[in-house]
Amino acid sequence: MSHDAGSPPGITWHLYMLRLPNGMLYTGITTDVPRRLAQHQAGKGAKSLRGKGELTLVFHCPAGDRSLALRLEYRVKQLSKQQKERLVSHPPLSLEHLLPQVKID
Repeated sequence: MSHDAGSPPGITWHLYMLRLPNGMLYTGITTDVPRRLAQHQAGKGAKSLRGKGELTLVFHCPAGDRSLALRLEYRVKQLSKQQKERLVSHPPLSLEHLLPQVKID
């Protein structure tokens, strides 16, 4: 799992999903979706994507700061294939509903 390191405060991170030719969905985070997609297409980045063929960006959305983006990425990776496909086919405006609600006593 590769992430952009050391981004300055105030930078918006994005969560994205790529579809592999075999139908698998890859989930990642970045501060620059087009640049990251180009890196993946060039075989740089996630080793699990190298040599898998043409990648298609099927979902992306703002995910806040790096900490929030990492938490959202983890939650999306825990979703079933069917749940991920629902995100792709019916993209929400926000993914915050995936994060556990903080209880304030």
